[in-house]
Amino acid sequence: MTPAAHPSQHAPELRAAARHFGRRRFLTGTGAAAALAFAVNLPAAGTAAAAEFDARRITEDPFTLGVASGDPLPGSVLLWTRLAPRPYQPDGGLPARRVTVHWELAHDAGFRRIVRRGTAPAHPEFSHTVHVEVPHLPADRVFYYRFRAGAWLSPTGRTRTAPPPGARPAALTLGAVSCQAYADGYYTAYRHLAEDDVDVVFHLGDYLYEYAVNATGNDRRYTDRTLPSHYNHETVTLEDYRLRYALFKSDPDLMAAHAAHPFVVTWDDHETENNYADDTPEDGGSAEEFLLRRASAYRAYWEHQPLRRPQLPTGSDMRLYRRLHWGRLAQFDVLDTRQYRSDQAYGDGWQYPGPESEDPARTLTGATQERWLIDGWRASRALWNVVPQQVTFSRRYNTTATPSKVSMDSWDGYPASRQRVLAGAEAAGVDNLMVLTGDVHVHYAFDIKRDFDDPGSRTVGTEIVTTSITSGRDGADRPGNWATYLAANPHMKFYNGRRGYVTVTLGQEAARADFKTVPYVTRPGAPLTTAASFVTEAGAPGLEPA
Repeated sequence: MTPAAHPSQHAPELRAAARHFGRRRFLTGTGAAAALAFAVNLPAAGTAAAAEFDARRITEDPFTLGVASGDPLPGSVLLWTRLAPRPYQPDGGLPARRVTVHWELAHDAGFRRIVRRGTAPAHPEFSHTVHVEVPHLPADRVFYYRFRAGAWLSPTGRTRTAPPPGARPAALTLGAVSCQAYADGYYTAYRHLAEDDVDVVFHLGDYLYEYAVNATGNDRRYTDRTLPSHYNHETVTLEDYRLRYALFKSDPDLMAAHAAHPFVVTWDDHETENNYADDTPEDGGSAEEFLLRRASAYRAYWEHQPLRRPQLPTGSDMRLYRRLHWGRLAQFDVLDTRQYRSDQAYGDGWQYPGPESEDPARTLTGATQERWLIDGWRASRALWNVVPQQVTFSRRYNTTATPSKVSMDSWDGYPASRQRVLAGAEAAGVDNLMVLTGDVHVHYAFDIKRDFDDPGSRTVGTEIVTTSITSGRDGADRPGNWATYLAANPHMKFYNGRRGYVTVTLGQEAARADFKTVPYVTRPGAPLTTAASFVTEAGAPGLEPA
């Protein structure tokens, strides 16, 4: 089925709730809650109390999508899995009944020293996903975990707790990844990341893509399998998004990375729709229809990611921005620059800046999130204040001419918002600001300037932009605009257009960023290379080659 031929068929109960509650918060009231479990975020009355499905009757491996963990805290880990014996079917191969899943957490991979064990329900309303928050654990420890359903045992995952609040760890190594279009190639970079020595992985958005995937996986060019035809249209409904997550998460390299490391995830646009802004869709259609789609996308996102209970969505709203700490070494303020933003100025794309884009009222984060970020900096006791987020923060001209166009979808399209954030960091006394970014399918390294109009302006932080896992296909070390971009943006210290990921080691004296690349993704098995490395000293912002 082509994208144009695929109808929007949202659940009738969801449409009724939307009509009743209006344009913006149509799924937050008690009437909608009574109408649909989708709205109240709990299994529907009756279904949760119904007789469960005996897990011993599961005749095929239900752990086809692997395991994952996320958001490590000093005394807690979050464990995730989904039961899906047939992941490419809408029901995952299970009846619409709850299943009891057993879980174990151990000090060792052989599970000889069990720390904690328990059970959790896999509800059909949540696509038989399981989120287990394990509290009261020792801080700064590595653990191993697994699940069991009937006779079936999941793969083993490795996770960890964060250091205690007052600790001063010598170092932390993180991985930064983004943009994994399944149709653009193989997740080889994830296989390398699974084997890399990192403490935690930050996924900076575009975990999912809404676009059609054909029977041969597009640029994967499968000859050993045929993907179902229901993947060959754009995602719109809850069922669409759930099926697309099943496709993406069935990739063995992605499963390996999730099993090896805890992930901290945030979305960008493609988890819902390209370049949407708050309740405005890309094509300018009705907000009411788009919010139905957004509610479906947000619901499926939470179901399929290792996220904690506070991130559970209510209808078309989901509080994804949140704060994590790594002792007193690092504070991570994870942003959502998509759900609350003003619509892109001048019709989006690359445009000349002007009164519309420079309007002081425009925001990329929304006022509430902006205050939360700056207030968090005021209270921070961390050496490194790191902001994992989605779109390019530093100014990026695309020509050496004056004036030059900038991207209306990035912070360049919201310069007043960026200036408020930088002023807030300065007022809070943030000495070591680091922004982690995805979205653009290339590696960049930037010095963040206090005034981007003045190349001699003080450097107030660093921005590390990771390339895509696959999006953009193989790419090139030096894209066609490589020389122009470096000449037009003197604060840009590095630019590479291959696929891969970044590792960042935060230490007490300095931070080091290693930009890692693979030469191709349109066939499997590519080797990994470190294309460049940079360091920035604590208390002296600015990137220097390592």
